[in-house]
Amino acid sequence: MNKLNSREELIALREVCKKALDSEKKKILVCGGTGCVAGGSLNIFDRLKELLEAKGVNVDVELADEPHGDSVGMKKSGCHGFCEMGPLVRIEPQGWLYTKVKIDDCEEIIEKTIINGEMIERLVYKQNGEIYPKQEEIPFYKKQTRVVLESCGHINASSIREYIALGGYTALEKCLFEVTSDDIINEVSESNLRGRGGGGFGAGRKWASCAKQKETPKYIVCNGDEGDPGAFMDRSIMEGDPHRLLEGMMIAGIAIGSSEGYIYVRAEYPLAVERLRTAIAQAEELGILGDDILGSGKSFHVHINRGAGAFVCGEGSALTASIEGKRGMPRVKPPRTVEHGLFDKPTNLNNVETYANVPMIINKGAAWYKAIGPENSPGTKAFALTGTIKNTGLIEVPMGTTLREVIFDIGGGMKGDAKFKAVQIGGPSGGCLTEKELDVPLDFDSLKSVGAMIGSGGLVVMDDKTCMVEIARFFMNFTQNESCGKCVPCREGTKRMLEILERITAGNGQDGDIELLEELADTISNTALCGLGKTAPSPVISTIKNFREEYEAHIYEKRCPAGACSKLKRYVIDPEKCKGCSKCARNCPVNAINGKIKTPYVIDQDKCIKCGACISNCSFGAVKEEA
Repeated sequence: MNKLNSREELIALREVCKKALDSEKKKILVCGGTGCVAGGSLNIFDRLKELLEAKGVNVDVELADEPHGDSVGMKKSGCHGFCEMGPLVRIEPQGWLYTKVKIDDCEEIIEKTIINGEMIERLVYKQNGEIYPKQEEIPFYKKQTRVVLESCGHINASSIREYIALGGYTALEKCLFEVTSDDIINEVSESNLRGRGGGGFGAGRKWASCAKQKETPKYIVCNGDEGDPGAFMDRSIMEGDPHRLLEGMMIAGIAIGSSEGYIYVRAEYPLAVERLRTAIAQAEELGILGDDILGSGKSFHVHINRGAGAFVCGEGSALTASIEGKRGMPRVKPPRTVEHGLFDKPTNLNNVETYANVPMIINKGAAWYKAIGPENSPGTKAFALTGTIKNTGLIEVPMGTTLREVIFDIGGGMKGDAKFKAVQIGGPSGGCLTEKELDVPLDFDSLKSVGAMIGSGGLVVMDDKTCMVEIARFFMNFTQNESCGKCVPCREGTKRMLEILERITAGNGQDGDIELLEELADTISNTALCGLGKTAPSPVISTIKNFREEYEAHIYEKRCPAGACSKLKRYVIDPEKCKGCSKCARNCPVNAINGKIKTPYVIDQDKCIKCGACISNCSFGAVKEEA
């Protein structure tokens, strides 16, 4: 690709790329997101390409300069979102989505679908007896509004030409040649775009504050660390539409007067790093990144830093310290990052999803953006939907969508028609919401009013077989492990809370433990140095608030109502079914079963170690587990 030296040359290239993309009348988009790659999608891609070439069909993996007219576009796309059904293959122009594709299906896909235009019914999605061939008609997708994720799954994730063909970098053109830095900041401020990393702080306010700083140089930093368990929204954007992120960062750079950008990506995201590197190299080759961009006189360079996966590095000052080569630990504020951030210089820091919203706001305007969702939290939000729910994956919905719509309409409800119990929102920093909050709108202010937060966007749905005390212990264990140890409240307080929760789930809870947990939580929340410590007790406090009776059952009755805590399980022998054969007693490793031949046996609960040997050795189903 030749370097572009003017806006006019980029516009001309866009026309060439658009013509080439439009000429691909048939396309096969194989999901190249991490989930589908783990399921073998890259092997499926190679096999489909091999079969097409064996039939003499022109295959365009990259957009051709001279369209063939009869070629088939073969693309490794980003994440389609419907991870539960992967590996996924989308067929265009029909819009068919094939689910759970195996390499053995490839020949049939080529012969029936690509050559003869026939749909393969066994590969399309089915729900409640209904067949949904087209992706957009599937209930999982139908109620979504995909704005940031609109191109993920629909373009070659590694092609700058396809991004340009679909209007990519037009917002950058506008910011380089048509508007001032103040115009950009005013538009972002008017849109009321709020940071998608969890805090919900106004992006325009942050940009304006950074732009006012006199000291130079200034830096643009993107937080792509995404440390919440089960969250993969930012990863999917970096993997599926990396140029959208780069364009958003470049616009932010023009707005605040910065020519250097850093993307901080966790090392566990190798595919995201690979595609970002490819995107940066492509943009530099075309002259869209680097010095004197499109002859504008403005410059911008992007660097990638790989983090070691420390949760605390999601905090701004810890993240910038890590980029500098220091230990990732937060510092006391003020001063804020916009004043003294990376290399002690003014720094604008947003997460991936925040920057990815910017090009659309510049192109379509603040009024368009504010028309989506509620006034105080406009736009859309991507969520990672996981847990005991039928349809898991990556979704995007307008702010203000209710939990009920997300869980039961998009998610399809609970697996095995179990009863909904709670949803953990916001990761380790969030809290549990219950049935009474199902109609709470998913936006920053509404969730805050019920003691929860959006966080980065993780949603873990739980059914009635989930022990909420164990959930609190799980998240506290995660937070305690991830504490950087700099401040005493977080370092020692979370450790004490974890010890209490471990005792309770092991059946050794004591009177006063609940009150002690509440006291510790209050102290940690009010005295910890950074956001990680201040929000660390949230899962514990929310589960105590909503499920106090479960804590009390663990402590006072030594039982787990959900039957999930192994050390609180009870094995009993039904005297009606017991034949008195003694097989259970003979196989008990601790001699906890007593009785006489041909009379019902009894388990001594004080000796029982809950190994389950009695259940596996009983031929009459007389031994059962009680919660």
